[in-house]
Amino acid sequence: QVQLVESGGGLVQAGGSLRLSCATSGRSMYAMGWFRQAPGKEREFVAAINWSGDSTYYADSVKGRFTFSRDNAKSTVYLQMNSLKREDTAVYYCAADNRPFGGLRIRHYEYDYWGQGTQVTVSS
Repeated sequence: QVQLVESGGGLVQAGGSLRLSCATSGRSMYAMGWFRQAPGKEREFVAAINWSGDSTYYADSVKGRFTFSRDNAKSTVYLQMNSLKREDTAVYYCAADNRPFGGLRIRHYEYDYWGQGTQVTVSS
């Protein structure tokens, strides 16, 4: 059973920063992604990283502000979020592919495993 556990969410003022973490149950050589879902809205893609961490892709809404990285030795991925805006408020989910050595995946149906989500709230 693959488990993804997110942490690092919270309440922050606009312009502030947060770093989300997602620890996997020993899975390190798989493509990962971050998605988010705001109240009343559909889940949307945020960022993707390939299995080795040398390739990333971001939604236009977060490009230049968010950085996706990974530490395969710790089986953990990170989403550094800077210059946060109120519209970044959402539940953030990490997701993992089931195919080893995968490339970038930007669609939710390309992922096989999901975390429980962590709330990020940005106040003005």
